[in-house]
Amino acid sequence: METIKSIIDFLNKIAWDFPSEATGGSIPPLMVIILVGTGLFITLRLSWVQIKRLKHAIDVTRGIYDNPADAGDVTHFQALSTALSATIGIGNIAGVATAIHYGGPGALFWMWVTGIFGTSLKYAECTLSMKFRKINPDGSASGGPMYYIERGLGWKPLAVIFAIGAAICSLGQGNAIQAFTVADQLRADFAIPTWITGLVISLFVATVIIGGIRRIAKVTRILAPGMTIIYLAGGLTILFLNADKLPATFNLIFQYAFSPPGVIGGFAGSFFMYTLVWGVKRGLFSNEAGQGSAAIAHSAAKTKEPVREGAVAMMGPYIDTIVICTITGLCIIITGAWTVTIDGQALNGSPLTAYAFEIGLPFLQGYGRYIITAGVLLFATSTMISWSYYGDRAVQYLFGNGAVMPYRYLYVVVLFIGAVAKLEAVWGFGDFAIALMTIPNLIAIIALSKLVKLMTLNYFFKKQLPYRDQLNRLNR
Repeated sequence: METIKSIIDFLNKIAWDFPSEATGGSIPPLMVIILVGTGLFITLRLSWVQIKRLKHAIDVTRGIYDNPADAGDVTHFQALSTALSATIGIGNIAGVATAIHYGGPGALFWMWVTGIFGTSLKYAECTLSMKFRKINPDGSASGGPMYYIERGLGWKPLAVIFAIGAAICSLGQGNAIQAFTVADQLRADFAIPTWITGLVISLFVATVIIGGIRRIAKVTRILAPGMTIIYLAGGLTILFLNADKLPATFNLIFQYAFSPPGVIGGFAGSFFMYTLVWGVKRGLFSNEAGQGSAAIAHSAAKTKEPVREGAVAMMGPYIDTIVICTITGLCIIITGAWTVTIDGQALNGSPLTAYAFEIGLPFLQGYGRYIITAGVLLFATSTMISWSYYGDRAVQYLFGNGAVMPYRYLYVVVLFIGAVAKLEAVWGFGDFAIALMTIPNLIAIIALSKLVKLMTLNYFFKKQLPYRDQLNRLNR
């Protein structure tokens, strides 16, 4: 186990520390450079599509353009629900808390930056995924970065690397981390042994994922909105009760984003680059923008217009990072929970968020923390269910249909292992897997950005023939 952890730590240093560590913090790490840089590039190339076409995205999500006769497995709303069920998870509770624990309040600012630029990345990757998806003989759809890397660029080796990364990431980010956090929270609140939690959740997830995307979509359509409403109600109540502190809280976030202080309570002190990295790292873990995972879910939507589903996908980072992560971060900061130590130990992860809800909702007489317990359980369960679909699409691409069912059983086994594993090993594995997926996907998005731009212009300005002619020539 120690050998595996050492390997993971080494690989994480390459992705998340280098070259910053080698230059004394003067240059951002590799993952920060390529993620924020690609997000900025796509945002400018598509002329801020995430702002200009937000209303259209809302209209499509509402079902105005739904056509049951179109090829695909699920509606626009179901595709978004499945994608959100995968992204709205532990990252919104434990991930935000971890970012603030290590990077201070300023990390929340860098999560916003990741979210804003992430909307354009989600749009690009999901538009491409729809264009190059494959409709299987049984009528189901298979899509994602591996398909647009191979079919759009002809770079089969890079597509294979992405698919391997997606399969690994489904077992880490979408599975083991979620299972660990649920088991850890229930152990802390109710003294339930982690192996019991792991066993129960494994059995439940197994009954859902064996049925494939249609059953997954039916479950996530209920879980995603329901869990979000419960969580937001508690968080917004805390912010309402502390409304007078909001201006000072935002001032603290902006100040610490560029000038982190020394040691304060649970915050171990930092420098600018450390705050930046933790904000971007946990922002990506939360909204998965640029990672390519959501493109797999959105490729199953019933539509003939790739741009239309790309617009729906833009809603993900807005809901996940700009709304939910912000509320979590504000609750932790505004209640002062981020400065608290208990028995000499600084709170971290979901216990930190739980403490913020406990002291932020005094009228519940200490029971506010159980909102986090419920949120962790629902968020993590829906994430594990949705990520199983991402993994089995990657496995199908790599090995064919015959490998899908064995993968699903492996997924359930790893879920149980994650529930009883150690915190550092689980999160380290997840961070490495994110990088393994993200880098190939961002390379493809940049290489296909001209195509995305022409598809966008052709969709929104159909009467302007030059755009259509350029797109037709590029397709040929």
